[in-house]
Amino acid sequence: MSFLLAVAGAAHGADVSVAVAANFSAPMQKIAAAFAEDTGHRAVLSFGSTGKFYAQIKNGAPFQVLLAADQTTPARLEQEGQTIAGSRFTYATGRLVLWSKQAGLVDDKGEVLRKGSFDKIAIADPRLAPYGAAAVELLDKLGLRQSLQAKTIQGENIAMAYQWVSTGNAALGFVALSQVMVDGKISEGSAWVVPATLHAPIRQDAVALGNSAGNPAAVALMAYLKGEKARGVMQSFGYAF
Repeated sequence: MSFLLAVAGAAHGADVSVAVAANFSAPMQKIAAAFAEDTGHRAVLSFGSTGKFYAQIKNGAPFQVLLAADQTTPARLEQEGQTIAGSRFTYATGRLVLWSKQAGLVDDKGEVLRKGSFDKIAIADPRLAPYGAAAVELLDKLGLRQSLQAKTIQGENIAMAYQWVSTGNAALGFVALSQVMVDGKISEGSAWVVPATLHAPIRQDAVALGNSAGNPAAVALMAYLKGEKARGVMQSFGYAF
C-alpha cells in the first residue's frame, strides 16, 4: 500500500521525497504539515513496507529520505554507499499491539491467543515488515506459532494487516500501536500492548539517501525529526525514543 501526500509549504521552499514505513503514516502526516508550516519546505510522502522501499531504492527510485521500520535496512543502504555519510539516526522506537475492532475480544494479557476463540489473525509479512517479524518472534516465545498458523493471514505491510482487522476480515491482528492510538489512548475496540521484553526492540532509523545531497529540505527534515514538536507528535501515537 503506497501513495503520495504532498503537504503544501511556502512558495520558495524546497521539496523532499520521503519513503515512510507504513506504521509511521499517521504521525508523519502530522509532522509533515507542521514541517511545512515551520520551515516553508514541503515533504512528499510515500507509505509502504521497508523491505519494498529497499528494493525500490536499489532500483533507482528517487527517494531522498527513508524513515524505516527497522535499523537494518538503513544500515545496509549505508554500507552499500547509498546514503549521506553520518546522517543515520534512530528517530523512534515502535510498540507492537494485538488489536481487535471488537470491544472485549482482546484481554489485557493476550490470553485470547491461547483460547483461539477467533477465526483469523492478521500479521504483516515478517520477511518485509519488522512489526511482522516482532509478531512472529512473540508467537514463537509463547509457543503458539504452529497452533495459530491455519488462522494466520499475512499482509505485505503493517498497513494491510491493520486494514484486515479494521474491516473485519480478521477478528484481530498484530499492528503498530501508532495505528490504533490517538492522543495516548486506544481509539476503539480492544487491545493488548505487547510488553517490549517479549520481542526485540523495534528501533526505527532515518537516513538521508545519496540523491538528497544539496537539498535544503532534506537537511531540514532530518533535523526537524529530532525536534521537540516532532517528538511530541510521535509520543502521542505511542512511540518511545
